[in-house]
Amino acid sequence: MSKLQIITKGILKDNPTFVLILGMCPTLGVTSSAINGMGMGVATMVVLIMSNMVISLIKGIVPDKVRIPAFIVVIASFVTIIEMLMKAYVPSLYASLGVFIPLIVVNCIILGRAEAFASKNSIFDSALDGVGIGLGFTLSLTAIGAVREMLGAGSIFGYSFASDVMPLLFILAPGGFLVLGYLMVLFNKIAKR
Repeated sequence: MSKLQIITKGILKDNPTFVLILGMCPTLGVTSSAINGMGMGVATMVVLIMSNMVISLIKGIVPDKVRIPAFIVVIASFVTIIEMLMKAYVPSLYASLGVFIPLIVVNCIILGRAEAFASKNSIFDSALDGVGIGLGFTLSLTAIGAVREMLGAGSIFGYSFASDVMPLLFILAPGGFLVLGYLMVLFNKIAKR
């Protein structure tokens, strides 16, 4: 598999949100706006890239009996670093994402990629896999957040384009399920062509 295929596979063929249907808790929990979706996606992508690289580096020295706990410690370390950086440099985004930032530790996308890819491949390929899967997740969350924000608030990335009252349904949880379902269908129809 070429280096470009590793990246594009994570965006299209193995898109964590629209194809693999992983990470639904942050997908539905934080995508009430495009900026929240993008912020969570970027934070997850950074953790994914860094943890994939470290896990690929230590895969030969970690005994099989403690492999998963060791992976979780690596992931938790990077999540803690990202959480502290977000709290210091983007406090408004940190406040709006809330409890979902620490929950990156148990995001099945990250642990799944650590087990399925990083523990079996080189450091560089593992970093590329993190970029691809992370971009796929970020683009998915941003798209869901953008659609929900446009339909529910009449704005995109905080810039208002509609002054009328918009249906609040799309900002609330049921709207998240509706938008996710329709975008999932649309993505898979386009991707199969």
